[in-house]
Amino acid sequence: MNMSMPSDALSDYLKRLLGLHFPDGRSVDFSPSDFSLALERCEYSFSRIRKKYYQDDGGGVVFDHLNADHMAVFLYFLGNSIWKSGGETDLPVKLSYLNKILHGLDLFYSVGMPDVFLLVHPLGSVIGNAQYSDYLVVYQNCTVGAVDSDYPVFGEGVVLYSRSSVVGKCRVGDDVVFAANSAVVNTDVPSRTVVLGTYPNCRFKENSIPVRARCFDPSFENQGVVL
Repeated sequence: MNMSMPSDALSDYLKRLLGLHFPDGRSVDFSPSDFSLALERCEYSFSRIRKKYYQDDGGGVVFDHLNADHMAVFLYFLGNSIWKSGGETDLPVKLSYLNKILHGLDLFYSVGMPDVFLLVHPLGSVIGNAQYSDYLVVYQNCTVGAVDSDYPVFGEGVVLYSRSSVVGKCRVGDDVVFAANSAVVNTDVPSRTVVLGTYPNCRFKENSIPVRARCFDPSFENQGVVL
């Protein structure tokens, strides 16, 4: 992965950020293995994204610590990797909080994000503890949340455009696009659908372009899909 700074420098940079924002005297050290795993998870996810800033001219994967979308994903992966490897919560909580401070993103370390997802300037987005699948895209000011402890379940290939909300017991199919300002509550959404309007007056129309074709899968490049 083509990184904007060497991994050891990035590790030191992140520790300084944590120490600056959380001067409580507790350790901000993370293991090299957890740090490396988080970078590997970023590389895997970024390698499937077909958008500007994610590949260089030769097709190599790019990670830029000054690209807020890149860094927001990395902070999630690092906190989640630390938590999964040993059950520690103090540092993962700080990493989640750092994501709020730096990017205005509410994405807790224990949320089960998929292996492949894309954040697009996600300021103000709250990504709750739903069930997610690969090829998820989240823009700004989006909300995924619960009603009476019931969270949504997302299929493969879902786009949440700006200010869209999916709340409660919603079963969302594959290749679903939530238009800007749309909202569903306790509502199932079939596959290959564009959601328009807000609950309870939502409207569904056919989604003719698969989500993977919009943002992710290079195999669509020569199949006549306009991106």
